[in-house]
Amino acid sequence: MFKVPRKLPISAISTFSTTGSISAQQQPRVFPLQHLNENEKKLVEKVKNFAQSSVKPLVREMDRDARINKQLLKKAFDLKLMGLKIDPKYGGSGVSFFELVLAVEELSKIDPAIALIMHLQNALVAPLIEEFGNEELKEKYLKKLCKDSVGAFALSEVVSGSDAFAMQTVAKKDGDHFILNGSKWGISNAPIADFFLVLANADPEKGYRGVTCFIVDRDHEGVVLGEQDDNLGMRAGTIAQVHLNSVRVPKTSIVGEYGKGYKYAIEVLNASRIVIGAQMVGLAQGCFDQTIPYLQERKQFGSRLIDF
Repeated sequence: MFKVPRKLPISAISTFSTTGSISAQQQPRVFPLQHLNENEKKLVEKVKNFAQSSVKPLVREMDRDARINKQLLKKAFDLKLMGLKIDPKYGGSGVSFFELVLAVEELSKIDPAIALIMHLQNALVAPLIEEFGNEELKEKYLKKLCKDSVGAFALSEVVSGSDAFAMQTVAKKDGDHFILNGSKWGISNAPIADFFLVLANADPEKGYRGVTCFIVDRDHEGVVLGEQDDNLGMRAGTIAQVHLNSVRVPKTSIVGEYGKGYKYAIEVLNASRIVIGAQMVGLAQGCFDQTIPYLQERKQFGSRLIDF
């Protein structure tokens, strides 16, 4: 099972005086989870250096163009950030869930868009394959995720969101294959994905008990990418619709057991939501870090903004 630790990282909020400095009485409270071990400190520093030296100079350009810089993504792979949670035997770093949260939070301080790409790879796509896939799928796809491939999690639909009872994408059995038909909406990483984890109902009469997870390669016949969404604030995060037009896949592409797809999805989604929280904490901290210096420098009516 994909387990989530009870303890989660909490970022302390520093108080400040009107002079812009912290007094002895205003020292921020230090929470126990801020006492990081050496491995955690090294990972945070590694991500921080990557964010400052490689990501920051490209943030405006990527947001303007609404796409991730390919060389930047390659560097994320080279630093093993795209396979953080994956077992080292498949080429990953095998870090803890806590370390993943720390990494996403740190990267989000500079750019939540690339942090989203890393987050989805490590908290949705890889765990579902690693926890529930057979060894053949793990060998093939986990190694790809660590090397140079991006995966996407295709659950949501226009009318159903994550409601399995209203899911309209179906998988019809055809001998040793399944034929997938339907459309997925708002799929993060879709424009840059090399493959998709597609949730489709193979037995609609059973409701969510018919939902099954399939791995579908992007270049598979019948897979059509819709227009990319234009997102406020995270335009480089790349979100789009995915259309499945009579996509014929072998039964060996099923991840885990037939009819257990929705159960698997809920498990990884629950963990992923914690990482989303870390992403937003990092974004807020990044805004805070840029705002304070501006308030200290900008003057109106003869006073600094921070003094009002």
